Amino acid sequence: MSTRATEFLKRSGEREHPLEDYVGRVPRWCTGCGDNAVLAAVQRVCREEQLPPEKLVFVSGIGCSSRFPHYMGSYGFHGLHGRALPIAEGIKMRRPDLHVFVNTGDGDCCSIGAAHWVHATRYNMNLTVMMHDNNIYGLTKNQASPTSPQGTRSNTTPRGSLLPPLDPLQATLGMSNLSFVAQAADWIPELLFQIIHAAFKHRGFSFIRILQRCPEFQANRWEPCIHDPGKLLLLTHENGIQVSPALAKVYKNIEEHDPADLVDARRIVGTSEQLPVGIIYRNPDVKCYEDLAAPDKLYTPALVKQGLETEFDKFTIWPRD
Repeated sequence: MSTRATEFLKRSGEREHPLEDYVGRVPRWCTGCGDNAVLAAVQRVCREEQLPPEKLVFVSGIGCSSRFPHYMGSYGFHGLHGRALPIAEGIKMRRPDLHVFVNTGDGDCCSIGAAHWVHATRYNMNLTVMMHDNNIYGLTKNQASPTSPQGTRSNTTPRGSLLPPLDPLQATLGMSNLSFVAQAADWIPELLFQIIHAAFKHRGFSFIRILQRCPEFQANRWEPCIHDPGKLLLLTHENGIQVSPALAKVYKNIEEHDPADLVDARRIVGTSEQLPVGIIYRNPDVKCYEDLAAPDKLYTPALVKQGLETEFDKFTIWPRD
């Protein structure tokens, strides 16, 4: 029997994973929170790719978005504030066979975790990173974050924040060894799914900034963009995302942008009057760190079992013959 036929028979005998296989606990996010849309999109990607739940790991730090691992029917690690990326890198280094996703917020990533963000981009490990950006600290109840608009009134800035916001896209596009940068909006599910799907399929550090609604503390932040589609710029390309005819009727600002063009990517995020949505930059030729520094032995389940049995045998009392 040929190898192709053998693989086909193996696949045909496997159970197909329905959407329910990727559902964890009931989400406790606020009604209308954009995190719900991101969760639905990610679960669709997992079903589309038929990813085995036992091969999935979701890593997060601290924040509303960082509750994500609890709501997936997979493995997860709810880490410390700002430390999601080094945890995910450690997992990927020792278990490159696993599909590792990272969920982080604008405060978690751009404030206490900023140094990890810079170096994770430079290391370019094969991770899918989603930065949920609602421009506020939501879990700790309304403090200004690095991406809060200037003048934002919050518990920490009652008279309005003094500094202009940090732009995660411009910051990422200025880092070295860049591999994949995209921007999505939680209220456009078709494009949200496409972008996360493309990020997953890209081999390397895939960074997605997701414009996310917070109905509790930033209720009006993205309302102008939702009610006026002209405030968004949809980036399309044969190597990027495609816009359906129905969506094109609503969002008329569409620009053909080659994700391979870094100079044009920087121009778009730096000078565009509209918020760009789509794949902004992609370079599949950047080598992944786990390939450059692969360990001599990987901690596969079989190797872990062998190691445990070897240690247990040291303390086993065997019956005499």
